[in-house]
Parts: sequence; structure tokens; C-alpha cells
Amino acid sequence: MKARLPQGMGGGPQNMQNMLKQAQKMQENIEKRKAELEEKEYVVSSGGGMVEVTMKGSHEVVAVGINPEVVDPEDVEMLEDMLVAALNEASRQIEEESKRELEAVTGGLNIPGL
Repeated sequence: MKARLPQGMGGGPQNMQNMLKQAQKMQENIEKRKAELEEKEYVVSSGGGMVEVTMKGSHEVVAVGINPEVVDPEDVEMLEDMLVAALNEASRQIEEESKRELEAVTGGLNIPGL
């Protein structure tokens, strides 16, 4: 008994070329979207807006803003905590959007290394 491939599967070299073209186009779309995401800026605040962090999608910190009212020499730990919170939130947003955008490009296909 011969095994049969589902319709549309097989077809020899022509079908393989089409699949390779589709894979190459998907790879180009992924690279383009990754570059766009790396340049996008995310602005996140913490402490009710007392600390603001701007971070690129590449995780490069572009700017940090600190409201002078929050600068208390007696409580530096609070300022440090607000900075950490803002940086972590910016990083979380970047990862979440990157995952969502790349899944849209790949159609949810799990590709190692992305």
C-alpha cells in the first residue's frame, strides 16, 4: 500500500520552491518587524508619575525623568524602588509586544530563536 500525501502536499520541486519562497518572505517580514520593534520607544512611569523611564525595544534606556519632589536624601531606597519598577515594567511591555507582533507575522508558528 502506498502512502498518500494530503492534497497540495508533494508536487515535487515546484512545490518545494514555493514553500522556500514563502519561508524566505516570512523571514524577511520577521526581520523587518524586529527592527521596527527595536527602534520603538516605550515610556513608563512609576510612583504615580514621579519617575519616568523611556526605553527602546532593544532594551536601551534612552531617558530617565525624576520629579524633584521624590528626591529625599533620607529615603533613597524609595527612589531606587521606583526606578527598578519603571525599568522592569518597560522591559515587560517590550517583551509582551515583541511576542505578540512576531506571533502575528509567523501565524503563531513556534520558530526556535525568536
